[in-house]
Amino acid sequence: MENYKNQFELCVRGIIKQRGKILVCWHKEKKYYFFPGGHIDFGETAEKALLRELKEELDIVVRKLSFIGIVENIYKERGEKHHEINLVFNVLADKLKDKSLEDHIDFVFLNKKDFLKEKVLPIALQKNIIKWLKNKKVFWASQISKN
Repeated sequence: MENYKNQFELCVRGIIKQRGKILVCWHKEKKYYFFPGGHIDFGETAEKALLRELKEELDIVVRKLSFIGIVENIYKERGEKHHEINLVFNVLADKLKDKSLEDHIDFVFLNKKDFLKEKVLPIALQKNIIKWLKNKKVFWASQISKN
């Protein structure tokens, strides 16, 4: 993983739904849920980055991406401060799977009740996804964690 010390991290996140459930990642080592996606490489468009990340993580074929919001997240992890901007897309995909191609993560489909109960990082994104599922309005949110 790259060292992002004192840099903005530009990320893409995919909201993938199937039969009323939402796909999330479980980080095996760090023990938390987050949304599929990852960092945008320099010179890469957000859409291409999300397609690449979903191919690397899940090997799925995406039919359609649509932009739904942005979440800024400032947090500390292992004593290091991070400042990320997450561009969030609704993802329609064929042949969805929850089988990870990467050893450090698992994928889980959470039903609405579990999605509301579990902590999915960043929390500001989770809260805005809950709103978006109801109103389908583009969102902007910012969060600073006090870790």
